[in-house]
Amino acid sequence: MTLGVTLIAGMLFGLALAAPPGPMNAIIAEESVLRGWTAGVRAGLGAMTADVVFFAMALIGVVSVVGRFPTVRGVMIGFGGLLMLYFAYGALLGARATFRSDGGPDMDSKGFSKASVLALTNPYQILFWLTIGVGLLRPGELDIFSHLPATTQQVIDLSGAVAVQTGSAALVLGFFGGILIWVIVYPAALVVAERRIEAFAPLISGLSAIILASFGLIFLVDAVGYIR
Repeated sequence: MTLGVTLIAGMLFGLALAAPPGPMNAIIAEESVLRGWTAGVRAGLGAMTADVVFFAMALIGVVSVVGRFPTVRGVMIGFGGLLMLYFAYGALLGARATFRSDGGPDMDSKGFSKASVLALTNPYQILFWLTIGVGLLRPGELDIFSHLPATTQQVIDLSGAVAVQTGSAALVLGFFGGILIWVIVYPAALVVAERRIEAFAPLISGLSAIILASFGLIFLVDAVGYIR
């Protein structure tokens, strides 16, 4: 497979993993409709920063060490669950807003920190880097679309369509490039929609609260299973 095709395949993989609904996109959506495109992008970069941290940990082998200690993973996941419930409460309060805040650049800082902390304790991201993420770094072959989230595969199933050579810098670069594209485009689309539909901001905040609370409860249940 040529360098260009590998790069594009990595970008598609990154986009496919970033796009499905979940706690990270809930925070990005809330920040985007309440505080604008810049806030949404910063929240997305916060989540992406966690992937960069996990990538570095996978390079030096720390990720595999964490995987061997279920209690450590349980504590991380439980902490993430509690944070999600807390942020869900904040999103519920934000649902009462009927217009986007124009408070200035300092209004944007919380989105980055919220998303990055949640992403670092997100069991799905941890599991990804314990398995597929580590596999991206080792020479071999990977059917990238066979590892898409279930929500994505329900819409389109491309298993077996593209197999790429792993251990390639182009694949990793494309992967993070795909995530970055989503981080930029997704908030922009939400801001455009919010400007056209007056009730969009409180609706998104309400949905974000539901999504965050749901995942928070799921995380807490998972954490109990690890710590037992």
